[in-house]
Amino acid sequence: MGMSDTSRELAGLIALMRRAREAGDAAELGFIAVNESRQLLPYRQAAMWREGMHRHVGALSGLSEIDPTVPYVQWLGQVFRHMEHEAGDADCRVLRAADLPERLAGEWPSFLPAEALWLRLGAQGALLFARDDAWSDYEIRLATELAHGYGHALSFFGSRRDWRETARRWFAPGPKQRRLLLAALIIAFLPIRLSVLARAEVVPQTPQLVRAPIAGVIDRINVEPNQRVAKGSPLFDLDATVLSGQLAMASQERDAAQERFRASAQLAVTDDKGKLAMEQDRARLEEKSIEAEYAARELQRLHVTAPSGGVVVFSDKNDWQGKAVAVGEKVMTLADPAKVELAVWLPAAEAIDVAPGAGVTLYPNASPTESYDARVTRVAYKAEAVEGGLLAYRLQAAFAPGERPRLGQMGTARVYGSWVPLCYYALRRPLTAARQWLGW
Repeated sequence: MGMSDTSRELAGLIALMRRAREAGDAAELGFIAVNESRQLLPYRQAAMWREGMHRHVGALSGLSEIDPTVPYVQWLGQVFRHMEHEAGDADCRVLRAADLPERLAGEWPSFLPAEALWLRLGAQGALLFARDDAWSDYEIRLATELAHGYGHALSFFGSRRDWRETARRWFAPGPKQRRLLLAALIIAFLPIRLSVLARAEVVPQTPQLVRAPIAGVIDRINVEPNQRVAKGSPLFDLDATVLSGQLAMASQERDAAQERFRASAQLAVTDDKGKLAMEQDRARLEEKSIEAEYAARELQRLHVTAPSGGVVVFSDKNDWQGKAVAVGEKVMTLADPAKVELAVWLPAAEAIDVAPGAGVTLYPNASPTESYDARVTRVAYKAEAVEGGLLAYRLQAAFAPGERPRLGQMGTARVYGSWVPLCYYALRRPLTAARQWLGW
């Protein structure tokens, strides 16, 4: 072979390597490998095998699309799988029908010419060239170099490594694998504190409920929300229109009964029959006096005052003024700002085993840099519906000495449970969801 032919072949090899590097994806590279390789090696048919999660015939010479159900494609797949185990560490091998099992060799004449050249594309797959003439040593070396370049280019298109090969490499017995397994076991059973996040609010520890003394309409609210008041300070007034009329009528009836009793008493001095009428008028006078006194006391009850000092807690004045209330209906709460506790609503879907004495940390919404520690004092045995329609257990917690958050402050509380392994902490929710889905 002359020097010019060798130069031409080397130039062709370089050109093909450049085309392989410039390929946009694995499909384009496969087309180049099975079709444009004729510029360097004469062959009649070519096929590329792709390794990975889906092992398949990736490209065929002369075809733009491959039907995996065609007998030729299925037979080629069996040949490539056979060569994967038979070739061992070899990167190139001349292949004939006699080198295959009988079940594959019998169909060789129907699909391929007499001489074939099998080439490994690294860990990415394999390449097969077939023709009628035998392959020379020079052509084999040239084809091996070409396949090495194709395999290198193919490795850049995503993760083409066979996951099974990767798993075998990581989990194959050896000192490294044993150390990794030991480290994984230590990390999996590392103790960690089980905790869950829940909505929380700072509430009064011993609140005094201020209720409506009688049924009526609230006429005026005399305080502002969260205002500090002293004992006896006016809080709110009920409308006095009805009771004022009743008191005026009862007073007039009492005065009339008193005049009638006076007249009966004067008549009874000279007439014995007038004594009976005097006793009847005396009883009526007493009745009307009681009615008038009762109306006066009820009128005084319309003015509600603070039973003790503290902070008045309610929503908004405009929400209550003009509102009709029933007897005993709560209007506002009187609380001592120095005596507060934490109310936590633990969602039933994420509930953990919490007992009195468990730790709680409050992270207020309005103060992202502050936190307050508390201890659970009481846990509700039954979940109740809360805001948003969710079921939650109510927890009450006492703040640690020196911890005094502002009354009414809301935030997120982290409730701590027992110590558990890290693997349980990580898999607790997935296992709970799996049990709910599977029903066991």
